[in-house]
Amino acid sequence: MGAYIARVTVRESASLAALTARVVDYAGLFPPAGLEMPDAVEAYARYLTDPHGAIVGRFVVPVARLAELADSAARLWLGNQAPWRVAALAGSDQASDARCIAEFNAKYRGHAEIDGVEVKAATQTEISTAVAALAASVSASRVYVEIPVDSMSLVPAIAKSGASAKIRTGGVTTDAFPSASEVVRFIEVCRDHKVAFKATAGLHHPLRGRYRLTYTPDSPVGWMHGFLNVFLAAVFIREGLGTREAASLMEEQAPAAFRFDDAGAAWRDHTLTVDKIRDVRDHFAHAFGSCSFREPVDDLTALGLL
Repeated sequence: MGAYIARVTVRESASLAALTARVVDYAGLFPPAGLEMPDAVEAYARYLTDPHGAIVGRFVVPVARLAELADSAARLWLGNQAPWRVAALAGSDQASDARCIAEFNAKYRGHAEIDGVEVKAATQTEISTAVAALAASVSASRVYVEIPVDSMSLVPAIAKSGASAKIRTGGVTTDAFPSASEVVRFIEVCRDHKVAFKATAGLHHPLRGRYRLTYTPDSPVGWMHGFLNVFLAAVFIREGLGTREAASLMEEQAPAAFRFDDAGAAWRDHTLTVDKIRDVRDHFAHAFGSCSFREPVDDLTALGLL
């Protein structure tokens, strides 16, 4: 490894903007935040108009709660803001969910659009069945299939279906977090099979470290992956970074090891152009679900990056 690259304090650098554009799919309904629908909707509306609102992506909601979302957000949709982008979590009856999604999009056109659907699957048959059903409501490439982290053999089936993959990167217990090597392996397999992906859970903070896993005073503390680590690793892996170095990047905790400026981004002596970052974000590493918007923004600010 080369020497650390000194961190340069920047504000809204082009490389960081490219890496974080619409990267947070807001999942305030889910643990550890677990907000009620009206509170989550109000929070999302605020975040969209936040000075750093460009970081916010979709609003994440189960298909079963779409009517509740519409009821809570109706008055907020009366303005002239851009339509809300929504990620819907499908259940076991994907055909019925696809109809609900199509009906929602037709009814609330101009106000909100479900342009991403997420579904769990554990076999090749489940993958092909789910994607075939859900692709009736959104593009197959925007169906994100969550597979167990130890089931990378399913990625070829996701590729065959034309869908994207999803990895769970954490939770509210220490055993919910995959290892750095497992995350790297997932990204590598997705790269090899030309499958885009998103992540979910456990990525509240920019850099890897030990943090409280919930918001309760007696919350356990554990190692959490950093979203800068994960998404920079995705770009570098796509550009050919080796497995061992990618795992080291995933485990990097030192702010001084990273640099973001208008020319590009760097980790230690590895560099990326802004164009490469944009390309990977557009076509490969799409987003991550998080019940928190403030933690990512506040931590980036504390690091001097915003």
